[in-house]
Amino acid sequence: MSMDISDFYQTFFDEADELLADMEQHLLDLVPESPDAEQLNAIFRAAHSIKGGAGTFGFTILQETTHLMENLLDEARRGEMQLNTDIINLFLETKDIMQEQLDAYKNSEEPDAASFEYICNALRQLALEAKGETTPAVVETAALSAAIQEESVAETESPRDESKLRIVLSRLKANEVDLLEEELGNLATLTDVVKGADSLSATLDGSVAEDDIVAVLCFVIEADQIAFEKVVAAPVEKAQEKTEVAPVAPPAVVAPAAKSAAHEHHAGREKPARERESTSIRVAVEKVDQLINLVGELVITQSMLAQRSNELDPVNHGDLITSMGQLQRNARDLQESVMSIRMMPMEYVFSRFPRLVRDLAGKLGKQVELTLVGSSTELDKSLIERIIDPLTHLVRNSLDHGIEMPEKRLEAGKNVVGNLILSAEHQGGNICIEVTDDGAGLNRERILAKAMSQGMAVNENMTDDEVGMLIFAPGFSTAEQVTDVSGRGVGMDVVKRNIQEMGGHVEIQSKQGSGTTIRILLPLTLAILDGMSVRVAGEVFYPAVKCGDGVAATA
Repeated sequence: MSMDISDFYQTFFDEADELLADMEQHLLDLVPESPDAEQLNAIFRAAHSIKGGAGTFGFTILQETTHLMENLLDEARRGEMQLNTDIINLFLETKDIMQEQLDAYKNSEEPDAASFEYICNALRQLALEAKGETTPAVVETAALSAAIQEESVAETESPRDESKLRIVLSRLKANEVDLLEEELGNLATLTDVVKGADSLSATLDGSVAEDDIVAVLCFVIEADQIAFEKVVAAPVEKAQEKTEVAPVAPPAVVAPAAKSAAHEHHAGREKPARERESTSIRVAVEKVDQLINLVGELVITQSMLAQRSNELDPVNHGDLITSMGQLQRNARDLQESVMSIRMMPMEYVFSRFPRLVRDLAGKLGKQVELTLVGSSTELDKSLIERIIDPLTHLVRNSLDHGIEMPEKRLEAGKNVVGNLILSAEHQGGNICIEVTDDGAGLNRERILAKAMSQGMAVNENMTDDEVGMLIFAPGFSTAEQVTDVSGRGVGMDVVKRNIQEMGGHVEIQSKQGSGTTIRILLPLTLAILDGMSVRVAGEVFYPAVKCGDGVAATA
């Protein structure tokens, strides 16, 4: 199987997505007054890795954006810049723009120039303010490109002048040898190339740095498969020459923290890389679906054989019947194992909400603490992607309508910080997802009055839960004013409809003054359902087991 150069790009895109997600989470967890050193280092390493890969693949705009952010992060982790909420907000905004730039490169498009210029100016402004300097209103982005090019030359100038670099790659797969040779050729001119069945070595004639080489190759192989050797030419003469010119033109000084962080990053990524290789692989969804379909056919065939075997005489066909029982157990185990491949943790969904809650709460002028419970609970991939939008609307609704403003909470004797809980757990063959807030709760009288004004069939004897379900009616809203967050009454009915289309349903519990819980119940998977064979009047039916409450014998 041949390996295309596009595999390098896809691997970079996948890892950059993961690094950006990690970066956002660490930024959200940072405490500005006393930032954790490990978190700052993790954010810096993520930026450094993305910058290296972007530069290698020619993604200049992403490289330049990350370069500016990396410099500021380096100052912060060395204690030269004091963090505050505004700076963290700017870093989060930078991460968003980096994600947009990455997405553009994925689609073979150029990133938006206006947002690039805006964020570069903002980061450069912050850098100057951190040094106590003033800044011009507009800074040419071309100057930034020149600065990065000069830095790259400064970092790699010495190896090019004094020695050549020889690289040795070992334990390669057969299809990787030629591809890695081609990629190395894009970085520098290769000489003295020696190729083996599972190895490759070559001398690099160019100014490429070891860190940049490792950053690229580690998208395909592990760091411990890469080794470097210095090929020194005329060392005595070179040493004398360097000694003579040093007083006249001292070499550019590279920040020790930045360089050590680069080595720390590559050394630190060896172990995680090996763990990923040994515990997980990336497989196309189409292949997983094809496997599930084949297993489904196998289970059906096994069921047909089991039915036929029940008609056989157990005395004469005891071994066959025993074997059919073993086949049934094996088929069930295989089905469950294959189905688990489609399952994804709810963390995939929950990880989106810390940022959303932080930004929206700040916009609304509220203080909210988000708690995530059951992030490891698994749900079918097809459902987990469809649950994101309904959950997002429920969270926004809780923030806007549920949790009160700080002064209102103080008047009610509550903590000024509101609580929002997202939880998930398995209940039988279903998953239960809850959105709970400790806000004002639903106002029963206001909901009933609004329902009556809209001509809905309601009465005073309705239970609180029945009244609560009225908010899922189309066009229903008790908001006194419409905002860009909510209040138009066009969201909750869509949430309910989407959940029902996934085979689930919504429940609501609320107590005025104490808070609201909205519960979503969904089947774990829609790919394969257990059915029960029922014969009625010569016809055979297979209702889903989960749809029945029980089986009763009739006379």
